[in-house]
Amino acid sequence: MLRADLRESEPVTTTVAPAVVLPAPTPTGALLGYCRVSTSHQSLDQQLDALHAVGVAKVFTDTGSGARNDRPGLAELMTYTRSGDTVVVVALDRLGRSLSGIVRTVETLGERGVLLRSLREGVDTSTATGRMVLGIFASLAEYERTLIAERAAAAREAARSRGRQVGRPPALTAEQVALAQRMRAHGESVTTICTTLKVGRSTLYRHLA
Repeated sequence: MLRADLRESEPVTTTVAPAVVLPAPTPTGALLGYCRVSTSHQSLDQQLDALHAVGVAKVFTDTGSGARNDRPGLAELMTYTRSGDTVVVVALDRLGRSLSGIVRTVETLGERGVLLRSLREGVDTSTATGRMVLGIFASLAEYERTLIAERAAAAREAARSRGRQVGRPPALTAEQVALAQRMRAHGESVTTICTTLKVGRSTLYRHLA
């Protein structure tokens, strides 16, 4: 009769390291606001009222599309802010039209120790949840940039496969270059050739090189 020695297995204990909770940035400075409208026919009043209602005293404003880079109000705000300040906007799209542009602005503020609150979306970078939401936005912005690059590459490849010009067309056609060479060989001046072909000197020299 066979007999097997059975031994109870010892319980396995797993030690879980305590989660490290990073302290959230603390708003210690000024409460600043930023608002923007796309055209001069629109009013800033609604945004200003919302910002003043949450205690914002100093507001920077712009009138113009969020896709434009020349936004003096936003530029002034970025220069004015100091570490510990909080920038309040009615909605994130006031900071820009594209997601990647919004994320870049928020990241620039964060690198300077400036917090952000968006009233409509409820985003507050002084909280872990707010920083998590912005992290998701940053991932989506990266995805957006990747898709744009892939679409552009696919369009260029499709154009090449069909024999189409990819990128900026040449300033001079092959016939014009041949004409410039003939004129030059017959002693015509560079000024005369440029005037005839309606191009600058640098363009002509580049094609004749």
